[in-house]
Amino acid sequence: MGFDQYHEPPNELSEEVRTFARMILSLIEEAQAIDWYEQRMFVEKDPQAHAIMKNAQHEEFKHFGMDLEFLLRKNQAWRETLQGILFKPGDIVQKADKAEEASED
Repeated sequence: MGFDQYHEPPNELSEEVRTFARMILSLIEEAQAIDWYEQRMFVEKDPQAHAIMKNAQHEEFKHFGMDLEFLLRKNQAWRETLQGILFKPGDIVQKADKAEEASED
Protein backbone atom coordinates (compact mmCIF):
# COMPACT_ATOMS: atom_id res chain seq x y z
CA MET A 1 0.00 0.00 0.00
CA GLY A 2 1.16 3.52 -0.73
CA PHE A 3 0.61 6.58 1.37
CA ASP A 4 -2.94 7.32 0.28
CA GLN A 5 -3.97 8.31 3.81
CA TYR A 6 -2.13 11.62 3.40
CA HIS A 7 -3.74 14.52 1.59
CA GLU A 8 -0.68 16.69 2.00
CA PRO A 9 2.97 15.83 1.31
CA PRO A 10 4.01 13.45 4.12
CA ASN A 11 7.41 15.09 4.49
CA GLU A 12 5.65 18.36 5.38
CA LEU A 13 3.59 16.73 8.14
CA SER A 14 4.78 16.31 11.71
CA GLU A 15 5.24 12.84 13.14
CA GLU A 16 2.22 13.52 15.37
CA VAL A 17 0.00 14.30 12.36
CA ARG A 18 1.26 11.21 10.49
CA THR A 19 0.50 9.02 13.54
CA PHE A 20 -2.96 10.59 13.78
CA ALA A 21 -3.56 9.81 10.08
CA ARG A 22 -2.46 6.20 10.56
CA MET A 23 -4.79 5.79 13.53
CA ILE A 24 -7.70 7.33 11.62
CA LEU A 25 -7.06 4.85 8.80
CA SER A 26 -6.86 2.01 11.31
CA LEU A 27 -10.20 3.08 12.80
CA ILE A 28 -11.76 3.08 9.33
CA GLU A 29 -10.34 -0.37 8.58
CA GLU A 30 -11.69 -1.77 11.85
CA ALA A 31 -15.15 -0.33 11.09
CA GLN A 32 -15.01 -1.94 7.65
CA ALA A 33 -14.04 -5.29 9.17
CA ILE A 34 -16.97 -5.07 11.61
CA ASP A 35 -19.28 -4.39 8.67
CA TRP A 36 -17.87 -7.25 6.60
CA TYR A 37 -18.34 -9.72 9.43
CA GLU A 38 -21.89 -8.44 9.99
CA GLN A 39 -22.76 -9.11 6.35
CA ARG A 40 -21.07 -12.51 6.32
CA MET A 41 -22.84 -13.61 9.49
CA PHE A 42 -26.19 -12.54 8.06
CA VAL A 43 -25.89 -14.96 5.14
CA GLU A 44 -23.85 -17.76 6.79
CA LYS A 45 -25.89 -20.92 7.37
CA ASP A 46 -23.27 -23.08 9.07
CA PRO A 47 -23.53 -22.51 12.85
CA GLN A 48 -19.85 -23.13 13.53
CA ALA A 49 -18.71 -20.79 10.75
CA HIS A 50 -21.15 -18.19 12.08
CA ALA A 51 -19.73 -18.56 15.61
CA ILE A 52 -16.17 -18.12 14.34
CA MET A 53 -17.14 -14.99 12.42
CA LYS A 54 -18.95 -13.60 15.46
CA ASN A 55 -15.86 -14.20 17.57
CA ALA A 56 -13.67 -12.48 14.99
CA GLN A 57 -16.06 -9.52 14.78
CA HIS A 58 -15.96 -9.14 18.55
CA GLU A 59 -12.18 -8.81 18.32
CA GLU A 60 -12.66 -6.00 15.79
CA PHE A 61 -14.87 -4.16 18.32
CA LYS A 62 -11.92 -4.14 20.70
CA HIS A 63 -9.56 -2.83 18.02
CA PHE A 64 -12.05 -0.14 16.99
CA GLY A 65 -12.43 0.94 20.61
CA MET A 66 -8.68 1.11 21.18
CA ASP A 67 -8.17 3.18 18.04
CA LEU A 68 -10.98 5.53 19.00
CA GLU A 69 -9.70 5.96 22.56
CA PHE A 70 -6.19 6.75 21.27
CA LEU A 71 -7.59 9.42 18.95
CA LEU A 72 -9.78 10.91 21.66
CA ARG A 73 -6.82 11.17 24.01
CA LYS A 74 -4.98 13.17 21.35
CA ASN A 75 -7.83 15.58 20.55
CA GLN A 76 -9.60 17.23 23.48
CA ALA A 77 -12.37 18.79 21.34
CA TRP A 78 -13.29 15.35 19.96
CA ARG A 79 -13.26 13.89 23.45
CA GLU A 80 -15.49 16.61 24.87
CA THR A 81 -17.93 16.34 21.99
CA LEU A 82 -18.20 12.56 22.16
CA GLN A 83 -18.55 12.58 25.95
CA GLY A 84 -21.71 14.58 25.41
CA ILE A 85 -23.09 12.03 22.94
CA LEU A 86 -21.93 8.52 23.76
CA PHE A 87 -23.67 6.34 26.34
CA LYS A 88 -26.29 9.00 27.06
CA PRO A 89 -30.02 8.32 27.00
CA GLY A 90 -32.26 10.55 24.93
CA ASP A 91 -32.31 11.88 21.40
CA ILE A 92 -28.94 11.34 19.73
CA VAL A 93 -29.19 14.38 17.43
CA GLN A 94 -30.13 16.70 20.29
CA LYS A 95 -27.26 15.35 22.41
CA ALA A 96 -24.87 15.81 19.48
CA ASP A 97 -25.95 19.39 18.87
CA LYS A 98 -25.52 20.28 22.53
CA ALA A 99 -22.16 18.52 22.74
CA GLU A 100 -20.89 20.29 19.64
CA GLU A 101 -21.92 23.68 21.00
CA ALA A 102 -20.32 22.96 24.37
CA SER A 103 -17.01 21.87 22.81
CA GLU A 104 -16.79 25.07 20.77
CA ASP A 105 -16.72 27.29 23.87
